[in-house]
Amino acid sequence: MTLEALVAAELAEPVDPRVAAMAGAIAARHPAAARAVLFYGSCLREANLDGLMLDFYLIVSDYADAFGKGWFAFANRLLPPNVFPFEHDGLVAKYAVLSEADFARLASSATRNVSVWARFAQPSRLVWTADAAAREAGIAAVSLAAPALLAAARPMIADRIAIDRLWGEAFALTYGAELRAERKGRAGSVVDADPDRYRRFTAPALAAAGIDAAVEGNEIVFARPLTAAERRAGKKLWARRRREGKALTLARLAKATTTYAGGIDYLAWKINRHAGAAIEIKPWQRRWPILGAIALLPRLLAKGAVK
Repeated sequence: MTLEALVAAELAEPVDPRVAAMAGAIAARHPAAARAVLFYGSCLREANLDGLMLDFYLIVSDYADAFGKGWFAFANRLLPPNVFPFEHDGLVAKYAVLSEADFARLASSATRNVSVWARFAQPSRLVWTADAAAREAGIAAVSLAAPALLAAARPMIADRIAIDRLWGEAFALTYGAELRAERKGRAGSVVDADPDRYRRFTAPALAAAGIDAAVEGNEIVFARPLTAAERRAGKKLWARRRREGKALTLARLAKATTTYAGGIDYLAWKINRHAGAAIEIKPWQRRWPILGAIALLPRLLAKGAVK
């Protein structure tokens, strides 16, 4: 089966009816622009969604169509995505907004930034679409993510490696290229949650990335061993991704204080959930949210909080 066929089948898998209803409600907030809504993240694996923060991407035709000509459209174009909190039918969520063009670009090897292709190399669901063309565009864009991940990770991966380690090490690289409040070992747990899925995706994703490799049992054997020079170049590129990715995270964090209602509370919740902290936001941090968010960075960077 081709990678795009695997992606299409996975995106079409059923979700909790409340998730589908929430996706429709998110799309309804931007009726002139909404093209597709994707559901992703750890909540895909949860049977009980109460008390969790669900994650969605809203794909729109154009930022001006979604927001008009004001600050929100400019901010989304300058530093995508904008992120918004949302509540529906007793569930809480956040949704990120990308245009169809930005989604296709950021899900692919066309960008060094890992944010989108790292997430959509993992399972997701296409839970709402405006029409058949929007569905096909969503499938095509998501199909770019796993090849982008594996192509980027290849210089850092052994020439012969177990399939679960291939994906786990690739995800670990992406976690290190963002400021993310995730416990140590999170990358491996993502793969362990559905190892058969990653085995099915491995050969088609490598082929789509133009990487010649053979599956031997539970291992991948790359046809061409990499040279020391190629590995040095790959190491330098990942160092650049880490520098740029963390700077970009800080810039998005600053932007979120102007676009995400309660953004500092969400940041504290994220750190508490993943790092086992007990942060409480002080009144001054809500009054000056950019400074308040900066004050949380030591917790975000603490050992065990970032991968």
